[in-house]
Amino acid sequence: MGSKSAWRIAGILVLALLGMAVGGPCFAQEGGQTGKEAVKEAQQEPQKDEQVQPKKEEPVGRAVEEIVVTAQKRPEDVQKIPVAISTLSGTDLNIILTAGPDIRAISGRVPSLTLESSFGRAFPRFYIRGLGNTDFDLNASQPVSMVVDEVVMENPIVKGMPLFDLDRIEVLRGPQGTLFGRNTPAGVVKFDTKKPTKEFESDWSASYGSYNNVDITGGIGGAISDTLSARFSALWQSQSDWVYNRWSGYTGKNPALGGHETGAARLQFLWKPSEDFTALFNVHGWHVDGTARIFRANIIQKGSNDFVPGFQQDTVYQDGMNKQLISALGGVLKMDYNLGSTTVTSVTGYERINNMYSRGDIDGGYGAASLGEGHYGPGFIPFSSESADGIPYLAQVTEELRLASNGAEVFNWIVGAYYFNEKVDIDSFSYDSLTAGNPQNGYATQYQKTDSYAFFASGNVNLSERWSLRGGLRYTNDTKDFSADRPQPLFQPPLTHPITRHTSDSNVSWDLSAFYTAAPDVNLYTRVATGYRGPSIQGRIMFAPDFSDGQDPATNGVSVAKAETISSFEVGMKSIVADQRLRLNLAAYVFQMDGQQLTAVGGQYNVATLLNAHRTNGHGFEADVEYIPTPNWFGSVGLSWNSTKIDDRNLTVAPCGGGCTVTNPINGAGLALINGNSLPYAPEWIFSGLLNYQSDPLNRGYFASFDWAYSSDKSFLLYESKEFHSDSLELGLRVGYGWNQGKYQVALFGRNIANKKILQGGIDFDNLTGMTNDPRIIGVEFGVKL
Repeated sequence: MGSKSAWRIAGILVLALLGMAVGGPCFAQEGGQTGKEAVKEAQQEPQKDEQVQPKKEEPVGRAVEEIVVTAQKRPEDVQKIPVAISTLSGTDLNIILTAGPDIRAISGRVPSLTLESSFGRAFPRFYIRGLGNTDFDLNASQPVSMVVDEVVMENPIVKGMPLFDLDRIEVLRGPQGTLFGRNTPAGVVKFDTKKPTKEFESDWSASYGSYNNVDITGGIGGAISDTLSARFSALWQSQSDWVYNRWSGYTGKNPALGGHETGAARLQFLWKPSEDFTALFNVHGWHVDGTARIFRANIIQKGSNDFVPGFQQDTVYQDGMNKQLISALGGVLKMDYNLGSTTVTSVTGYERINNMYSRGDIDGGYGAASLGEGHYGPGFIPFSSESADGIPYLAQVTEELRLASNGAEVFNWIVGAYYFNEKVDIDSFSYDSLTAGNPQNGYATQYQKTDSYAFFASGNVNLSERWSLRGGLRYTNDTKDFSADRPQPLFQPPLTHPITRHTSDSNVSWDLSAFYTAAPDVNLYTRVATGYRGPSIQGRIMFAPDFSDGQDPATNGVSVAKAETISSFEVGMKSIVADQRLRLNLAAYVFQMDGQQLTAVGGQYNVATLLNAHRTNGHGFEADVEYIPTPNWFGSVGLSWNSTKIDDRNLTVAPCGGGCTVTNPINGAGLALINGNSLPYAPEWIFSGLLNYQSDPLNRGYFASFDWAYSSDKSFLLYESKEFHSDSLELGLRVGYGWNQGKYQVALFGRNIANKKILQGGIDFDNLTGMTNDPRIIGVEFGVKL
């Protein structure tokens, strides 16, 4: 499996880890791990929510804290799980989520994780170890699953929900098909919110910064009665427009773009009428009203990826409209019943999009070449493009029923069944920016219904005090029914009847791992796993050309990708050394993905087309490090190196239509040959870190933090060019004072403190259009925790 070089790397790492197993006791500290008894107690009743309560944020001591996660659907010490896992919680989250960012704020904050979006604060696209999906259609699937409070968030708009009042984020790298099922060949990003407790808790923060940036978030809760507890959480974020529209024909207010209002709320009830039964009910909702992604015409210098001379991030010249509205709600009911030696758990989820509409000026400028010289810009605008997508209705229903053993000494297991149903209506619109009022000149609809069910089993056997084995198996069945129509097509005449497609597929995924305790705090593991993403359908039929160039008119702009599968081999070490002051977790992997689903985005017609690559190979390594040199200092670092390569000699895509410089070979049909390319948005290097200081570990006192997130150069598209690629580096700083044992604190903060302009994406079908990051934000924050 994989390339010879990748296997050599894996072999060297296996030998290195075996060497550590032999030499481990020489550098490992004697004595038990911190918090072992707590984890063991939690494992006795693994499905009870009160056993996985958020930890109180304690002052930094001389030992790294134990991290308890539920990555395997039961509470476990992260050091004891044979999977590459990174977590974000406590101080990490407080810093990263300062100044009201959206979910993309976690991009690059742990090894091998990247997020990007061409929709702005909505529609995040996740990538782990280079595997992701650039598809911008509203029914797109992804190989990275997002799970919130044990409920999968399937639709990309649903994945854009705001982050607030979180206990922790767990990033599981590598295939997770056994316990998390379909659409997890790359991994899972798992979010756990803070749950109700019997003790009164109130934790709030409010900040104000540049561009009238406001961020108010927190939660309050406690016991209502002897058997009922509750927690209410809320978020409000807003920012004023900060981008000026300098087009001479623009008559609206300035600044015109960049602002938003985002609100969210969550109410939870935890009912425990007896020692054996627990019910947790969660209802939540959120909305966004503001600017969609800002596309900027011809901001990239031809022949390089530099910004054009004089580029100003706070200025555009656009004749199109920009607007984004999202309204959503959902609920979760989790019930646990302890039968003694086992616990039965039911998790029922419901998510709904009430309304979603996102509109943007896609060409990023004004006018078009057809109007003559001087009537378009900035730069050359071949033609005008303004469009919008909407979801008038989306409903997702999920149910997972599982039975798990309760912390047996030798063998622990879990079995279960899962059901997923989603129905989504999608509207696509085109507008004429060259006519006064920007009237609608194109309209198409899509409908997709997805049904999936699965059965799974997983077990862990302790062979001895040092050795244990884990394994699992999952059967998945996946069907999709799709239909599309174009009552007002942009290029073709109306259809005589809707286009329909049906896909059906099934898969068996499995994993097997071995875990070895080389010393009291040094663990080694190996893992072999497979994963699966079901078939996908893409149908942007309004923008389908007339196919006079010889393309198959039978497709009518609809493309279907077959299922993709992955096989992965991983080795790793998890250790806590240096007198419990250093956590050093390492992993190395190699994978082969067969039939990877790729999306050819853009090209001459800006049509997203699904493709299956024959094979994709990847390998790399990852490191998670935490170090506490003194009670006053704490540092954490994440590092990853990921190599991906498309292995398909016949795979071609349409290159840019906007004058970029393609570096891949072009065949006789004018298509780019992409064999050997790395995957889009797959940086080889990700390096992030946080340095934290506090003068008084007990009362907080003066504190300061410095954080960074670096990603090396990555291509935005399947083909390679001199223009559409970029690296990124963002820096953050926070300085403040806390008192009364940290119950109160005030801080000054800066995000993107170097005010670095970063090219984050591009559109290639019209001109050298680019998308950028946000500018520097400086502000003040006040927090209270009771």
